[in-house]
Amino acid sequence: MKTYLKHLKQPGRLLRANMTEAEQRLWQLVRRKQIHGKQFYRQKPLLDYIVDFYCPAAKLVIELDGGQHYDADHQEQDRIRDQALTELGLTVLRFDNRQVLTETNTVLEVIEQSVRKACF
Repeated sequence: MKTYLKHLKQPGRLLRANMTEAEQRLWQLVRRKQIHGKQFYRQKPLLDYIVDFYCPAAKLVIELDGGQHYDADHQEQDRIRDQALTELGLTVLRFDNRQVLTETNTVLEVIEQSVRKACF
């Protein structure tokens, strides 16, 4: 397991209790080792971030972006975050909430391909 800051544990719990509709939809599809038998975690602290979904076996982080991710400041924060996670050897996939809700099968295929590539 990658390291994280202990003070992020409680905020992660709060985020799990208040997931967006897109997060709930994706969680139903990746939980219980449904993707190639690999475990996923939701709202997982990594470094000084809380990532939406994390699969340690595939070294995969999945981020779901709402509308706030389209402003310039937030995009720069996302770039810095993605770079820090990538430097740990993790792959970061980003989908917007609309994609998860309306193109669910396509999103799932991309995730499955990433897990397969990393693990097999």
